[in-house]
Amino acid sequence: MQAANLRRGYILGLSAYIIWGLFPLYFKAIADVPAVEIIIHRVLWSALFGALLLMVWKHPGWWRELRENPRRLAVLALSGTLIAANWLTYVWSVNNGRMLEASLGYYINPLVNVLLGMLILGERLRRLQWVAVGLAAVGVAQQVWQVGSLPWVSLVLALTFGFYGLIRKQAPVKALPGLVVETWMLVPIALAWLLFNPTATSAQAAFWTTSEAWWLVAAGPVTLVPLVCFNAAARHLPYTTLGFLQYLAPTLVLLQAVLLFGEHLSSTTLVAFMFIWAGLAVYSIDAWMSLRRRR
Repeated sequence: MQAANLRRGYILGLSAYIIWGLFPLYFKAIADVPAVEIIIHRVLWSALFGALLLMVWKHPGWWRELRENPRRLAVLALSGTLIAANWLTYVWSVNNGRMLEASLGYYINPLVNVLLGMLILGERLRRLQWVAVGLAAVGVAQQVWQVGSLPWVSLVLALTFGFYGLIRKQAPVKALPGLVVETWMLVPIALAWLLFNPTATSAQAAFWTTSEAWWLVAAGPVTLVPLVCFNAAARHLPYTTLGFLQYLAPTLVLLQAVLLFGEHLSSTTLVAFMFIWAGLAVYSIDAWMSLRRRR
């Protein structure tokens, strides 16, 4: 792999994960808008900007393939519902002082993917993968024991995104066309929500004279830009490298939660994080060893 391509891949990959990691700053800027309403506009503006982007960034044959495989449309409808649930949970957690739980959810996500592969796809876990999943389970169990309740925000984020990836495997559509179809299939629901909620913040004419209105419109580009960067990076970087970079986003969320927004990182929460981090370290070592063996 050429050095120029690697350098381009790292720049694009870092850009994608840094943008995703800084999402809380964006959602805090529109914290006065209810989380459901933010997601409604994220769907609408992502659908619009995504369709415009598809006119520029060509993906030949993607619509013909979908027409010839209508089952994929049903799969994308389901995956779109899951990603909308993931978005809603994330926005709600950011704007309700639960960013630490959101960060934990995205740390857990790679291990959830391994577990789903075993339970649903029949994949066999290697010994170190079992150790990694076990450490993550201990971290979650420690939270339940100390706090007395499941870290539901973390689990919802990890499971919705895990199942989202699993379902998208059943519909091999490229990322941008897939996201555009997913969002357009949610557009009727989004428009119906606005129609039946005439008192909603964004349904008021005066709202569209404020800066928050432009922040809502920005939901389209904010969603699409890191996705485009990620897909471009994936063409230039080994998949295991992208796997390591993915930890950058939840780390940035964790740092913002503690340093910018004053969320308290208690000792019990820190212990849970340490188990998760240990699990991720074991998981990463196993992935690296597996890659070396294949080479």
